Amino acid sequence: MANTEQLYKHYLNHPIICTDTRTITKGCLFFALKGENFDANTFALQAIEQGAAFAIIDNEEYAKNEQCILVSDVLTSLQDLARHHRKQLKIPVIGLTGSNGKTTTKELIRAILAERFKTFATKGNLNNHIGVPLSILSMQSDVEIAVIEMGANHQKEIEFLCELAQPTHGLITNVGMAHLDGFGGFEGVKKGKAELFAYLKSHHGFAFINRNNPYLLEMSQKADLNKVVYYGTDKENAVSGELKYSDPLIEFGWSKKGINHAAKANLTGTYNFENILAAICIGDFFGLTPAEINNGLANYFPTNNRSQLTKTDNNTVICDFYNANPSSMTAALNNLKSLSATYKIAIIGDMFELGEEGPAQHEMVVKLAVENELSTLFIGKSFFEFKDKYAGQFFSTPIDAAKYLQENPIKDKLVLLKGSRGMALEQLLPLL
Repeated sequence: MANTEQLYKHYLNHPIICTDTRTITKGCLFFALKGENFDANTFALQAIEQGAAFAIIDNEEYAKNEQCILVSDVLTSLQDLARHHRKQLKIPVIGLTGSNGKTTTKELIRAILAERFKTFATKGNLNNHIGVPLSILSMQSDVEIAVIEMGANHQKEIEFLCELAQPTHGLITNVGMAHLDGFGGFEGVKKGKAELFAYLKSHHGFAFINRNNPYLLEMSQKADLNKVVYYGTDKENAVSGELKYSDPLIEFGWSKKGINHAAKANLTGTYNFENILAAICIGDFFGLTPAEINNGLANYFPTNNRSQLTKTDNNTVICDFYNANPSSMTAALNNLKSLSATYKIAIIGDMFELGEEGPAQHEMVVKLAVENELSTLFIGKSFFEFKDKYAGQFFSTPIDAAKYLQENPIKDKLVLLKGSRGMALEQLLPLL
């Protein structure tokens, strides 16, 4: 059985990790992970034939040659290897979590810090017990600063990911009604996210706190943090800001020590202002000039279907269909109502992982859309339950909604397209 030190020697010679035979890179290390419906041990020899230098396996039956390295558990070995590699990197690591805005904030921080530093940031949403180790192991020795996104849907998950990423600095974007089923309600969400604060406290790390968020203030005080940097709308913060305009793109002012700076961002949604301010605060903390900070913001263009403004042949679409929960859906609908476009429509899909709160939270969203007098298409089984109770167009599946849009095309409108990832609402974009 190979141990972590032995694996690390192989990693230093072959620092590319693959877990899928469809993406094998010549000379990589193939980690044969197991899933509910597959056992990658069975693909070990195939990975080697495709060019992998070694295959890390945990089933002796597939140890056919010296290129097959046997370990007791492949996933644990991957995580231990990442933990060991992180210890070798003597750099600041910003751990980032939250119910909403994680990925957008991560990308904003990356864009700003990259103006001065060789910056690594989590690719896509590789933010779980497999994604975080893969992210860490893709960090090369010349990286000067890193931003590691950490997602969670149950207690102790952030705690475990912190042990892998070993953040020196941390940010919780917010806490909201997300993954209620796994966390056991909103109080469980707060407890789970606060595991980042607990890690920072015990390892003398810095936390960046939005002073306008009472939940984050409460959580930071409970954690008894003593290294805190505040941002928000009040001048008493290390960095303060004021939203000037958001129709549809954001314009704002920010200041430090009474010196004001005007800036713009290629993002829509008033809810993104606090994400922008967090990124500015972190950039300022690490010594970037206002010019560098503003330049980083100006050069960031979202491409991940999160608050992404897309012009089609027929409409302007706010593409925000990567994920959804009651908190983010509420913010998105309120933002749509505030925009000055003459003709607006919301196309929204079911929100997942809400447990027993699901029906009440979906009804809350329907009520909000009706109260905001938004023309709305509701898609999914959970929303469909309210078709006889509220005004609006209700469809049980995206396919049904697609048929409706083909027969009733939308033109010259501002469209919000938002739903949970599992709803796959991107299939509707070509019809808009």
